[in-house]
Amino acid sequence: MYLNVSTVELLTLAPLDLSASHIYPAFVFGTLTYLIIVFCNLCVLTTIAVSKKLHKPMFILLINLPISDIVGATAFFPQLLISIVTQDRLISHPACLTQTFMIHLYGTGNMLILTAMAYDRYIAICCPLRYNAIMSPHNVIRIIILIWFTNISMILTLCVMVARFKVCRMNIVDLYCNNPSLLKLVCEDTSVNNYYGIATIFVIMGVPLIVITYTYAQILHTCVMTNHADARRKALQTCGTHLVVFLILQFNTAFTLIAHRIESASPYIRRILGVSILIFPPFLDPIIYGLKITELKQNILMFLKKELWGNKVVTSF
Repeated sequence: MYLNVSTVELLTLAPLDLSASHIYPAFVFGTLTYLIIVFCNLCVLTTIAVSKKLHKPMFILLINLPISDIVGATAFFPQLLISIVTQDRLISHPACLTQTFMIHLYGTGNMLILTAMAYDRYIAICCPLRYNAIMSPHNVIRIIILIWFTNISMILTLCVMVARFKVCRMNIVDLYCNNPSLLKLVCEDTSVNNYYGIATIFVIMGVPLIVITYTYAQILHTCVMTNHADARRKALQTCGTHLVVFLILQFNTAFTLIAHRIESASPYIRRILGVSILIFPPFLDPIIYGLKITELKQNILMFLKKELWGNKVVTSF
């Protein structure tokens, strides 16, 4: 017997299994992690926005990454913290759909943004004489619009397709709401959703992987052939960091999505990797890019010094 979505007000997320003695430390740790994520990403975002020296294609593309990271962290942490305090894992169906939309928007957004950044580095290193023409302000804006239009339209379609079903179960198998978990609540034929999901996975994971593999192969070839050791070192350092961030996100996302389709896959490993997607990239991205990109690091330090100590310095003189 199917239950109409309108009559099912609350769904139940997978339990956290926290003992009474661990509730307070878990809440404090989660709160600090979320605040650090938001603060660090806002620092990167604000620094790029206010520093005219950083209004270059690479940084204009990069500014989209902290936006996406904040969306992902905000979709996950507030609901988790409330659950820790109240020890209540109930969530309404509309809230679950909203969380699903934001989390998938974050994941897809990061994949596409990192791909665009890889393309930018490819043009800068392999076609330096054509860089300004190819990565002109108008073309950068087009790339950003394409990223967010593709992202929003694909994820919105995904959520609308799962929202149309009646549900016959109430237990979400993951620690947060996502499309595979919502589909497991449905007792109807979901083959169309599965086909669309596979197509979506190919677009958001297969295409970026192909693009990044090609661009980084070309970058590596160019760096090996160049006679300037310092330029080669800087290029490999920047691109190597970028590649590590992408591969971690790619691997964890792929395993999490595939594990939903394999009954023998460990739900605990799936949940751990699924949660890691929402914690480590938002936490590490601003630190990695803020420390590795010298120009950005210098401007962040100048921005923080001006905002935190500016008034004190003025007063002392």
